Amino acid sequence: MKKDRQAEILRLISTYEIETQEMLLDKLKESGYNVTQATVSRDINELGITKGVSEYGINCYIRTSRARSSRFTNIFSETVVSIDYAMNMVAVKCHPGMANAACAGLDIMDLSYVVGTIAGDDTVFILTRTESDAKTLCDRLKQLI
Repeated sequence: MKKDRQAEILRLISTYEIETQEMLLDKLKESGYNVTQATVSRDINELGITKGVSEYGINCYIRTSRARSSRFTNIFSETVVSIDYAMNMVAVKCHPGMANAACAGLDIMDLSYVVGTIAGDDTVFILTRTESDAKTLCDRLKQLI
């Protein structure tokens, strides 16, 4: 029962942006698990689930493997000054000396439409497959900052 419930918790936080334990409790009840907040809290600790920022900027529960991505997303949002694109290239302007940190945050996101990244002192250049991909990436990154 416990393993099934914990598997369901992992499925739920992977499927939905669950912001609170109450939201998780509600989703578990919808799935047929009648548990208490204390049980959910223990499960969260045992599973190593943490709070992080989703790809849409929502503070929610994430798997530990996504926690690293969340940490870099937070670094990215703190270091970036502006974002723009031209054709299939995105330019990310950063505070001086912070481009490498921002670039690491981008790389950890492992976006399929990104061909490659390169960072200088205060600028990151991102090569995307198409101009449409560059616009999509630019819009997505602007949501993070």
